[in-house]
Amino acid sequence: MSFFFFIICFFASIVGAICGIGGGVIIKPVLDATGVLDVSVVSFLSGCTVLSMTAYSVAKSRFGGESELDLHISFPLAAGAAGGGLLGKWLFSLVKSMSGDPDRVGAVQAGCLLAVTAGTLVYTLLKHNIKTHQVRNRLVCILIGLILGVMSSFLGIGGGPVNLVLLFYFFSMSTKTAAENSLYIILFSQITGLLQSIVTQTVPVFAVGTLLVMVAGGIGGGICGRAVTKKMKDETVDRLFIGLMILMIAINAYNIVKFL
Repeated sequence: MSFFFFIICFFASIVGAICGIGGGVIIKPVLDATGVLDVSVVSFLSGCTVLSMTAYSVAKSRFGGESELDLHISFPLAAGAAGGGLLGKWLFSLVKSMSGDPDRVGAVQAGCLLAVTAGTLVYTLLKHNIKTHQVRNRLVCILIGLILGVMSSFLGIGGGPVNLVLLFYFFSMSTKTAAENSLYIILFSQITGLLQSIVTQTVPVFAVGTLLVMVAGGIGGGICGRAVTKKMKDETVDRLFIGLMILMIAINAYNIVKFL
């Protein structure tokens, strides 16, 4: 079973590092579909795995002199995402306490993720015909980051495809620049979400060995993903992203039926 967790996190993080979606958008629904762990445990472990991968990727870019971040935009986005991470964790706890049924919580998450993924796919296919903007106002950047942080933390996916859509639309970023900014945003939202779980003592019970294996897979995938993305064109990344969205729509549709 440990090998299974490692492989899922490893390949998810490779794709996540290339596309800037963190890998959680793959890890979360795939593990939910297998039913090997409780929904709350999957959300927490997925978030930790994404955190480890993004921490490596962001640090490597910054200290390796390869970063294309514009901190005038990126930092307010990340600050908003940090606050969104706290709000998203609170919303998850609220939905969990109101339902009392882990399967129903999983169905809500799968439904939200399906809607987000489908919307992202439609935008990606039509983006060449959509006028984009170049937002520079820091308050607007914070608000956008807040929305991204809430979705990231609530869904337990780290960041997901919606990050890229909003970065494309509001900031006219190229695919690779949006991917780097997305990972930067994910890092902040996941750190605050993890700290909130620790402080409020809402960390679910899980096997430490499982966490270590998943984190190892996440970091290993991040290393490989960074190496691969340097050799890929934006058009290739876009095609990979579209294929991934189609696969995730199918998996989340299955999860909705499974949980209900």
